[in-house]
Amino acid sequence: MAQPLNRWVRRSLWACVAALVATASATQAEGRIRVAQQFGIGYLLLDVVREQQLIEKHGRQLGVDVQVEWAQLSGATVMNEALLAGSLDIVSAGIPPALVLWDRTRGKQNVKVVASLGSLPNYLLTNNPNVRSLKDLGDKDRIAVPAAGVGFQSRTLQIETARQFGAADFKRFDNITVSLPHPDATAALIKGGSEVNTHFSSAPFYYQALESKQVRKVLSSYDILGGPATFNVLYTTQKFHDENPKTYKAFYNALVEAEQFVKTNKAKAAEVFIRVQQSKLPPELVRRIVEDPENDFTVTPQRTFVYADELHKLGVLKNRAASWKDYFFEEAHALPGS
Repeated sequence: MAQPLNRWVRRSLWACVAALVATASATQAEGRIRVAQQFGIGYLLLDVVREQQLIEKHGRQLGVDVQVEWAQLSGATVMNEALLAGSLDIVSAGIPPALVLWDRTRGKQNVKVVASLGSLPNYLLTNNPNVRSLKDLGDKDRIAVPAAGVGFQSRTLQIETARQFGAADFKRFDNITVSLPHPDATAALIKGGSEVNTHFSSAPFYYQALESKQVRKVLSSYDILGGPATFNVLYTTQKFHDENPKTYKAFYNALVEAEQFVKTNKAKAAEVFIRVQQSKLPPELVRRIVEDPENDFTVTPQRTFVYADELHKLGVLKNRAASWKDYFFEEAHALPGS
């Protein structure tokens, strides 16, 4: 009986050592977070979090000295690659790219959404006097979006195209869509004479473009989605969420406080954006955007399930979500989301 008992003791000791190592690793990981945002006023909540050091504040309240590293990148593709490579902990992009990563990592990294960054519309603009609706777009037109075929604007356009022309033709306009940064597309519309005569634009760019008499709105993303809807979101892996509970909670609580600050101090929030982003935009324009009732800087998800449902129907997403809570971490579940 001695030999089996010794084996049992050894196994117990190894189990204890493994548990201690795992605990130590988790403890060492706590207190560090690497966050990446993109450019534009859609990331205002993160600008507030950053300037007011709200992650650090809420970390201290939870007994953790959180070291925060900030990065600013452009495009969902680079965000997703950095997240999966482990070089970033929290990344940001439009809700469609986040859903695609949720879909592709199920059962592996299990990427889910942390929170919304706000509901802001995107406008389909044109300087072509003959274009009054999607049905007027032809082979000679060119639609500018930041990420052709895969980004927020393209996916939103695909959903509406499927409704108007049938699901089999949801990529109807992909062949006249080109990838172009918002500033360049805005300049092309205002100046005219470019092959790019249409632009699916976000704030602040559509505000600037619509100041030109030759540019007008064809369609709003809110029209497509049935009302105010989440634009950008933050997302991370199950591993980071589970192994850093206090750091994660500090980050989430910081976002909630930033939302309250923006809602009650809109003029000051506009000033924060200008300072953090070193923006050259006129202060009165920034304030106008922050105060626009169409723009809601909130962590509560709105109409994200429209994307999940429609993109699954189109075959973009293989997995069907039962509700928005399937692809959001549980900290957000108490919110009146959709």
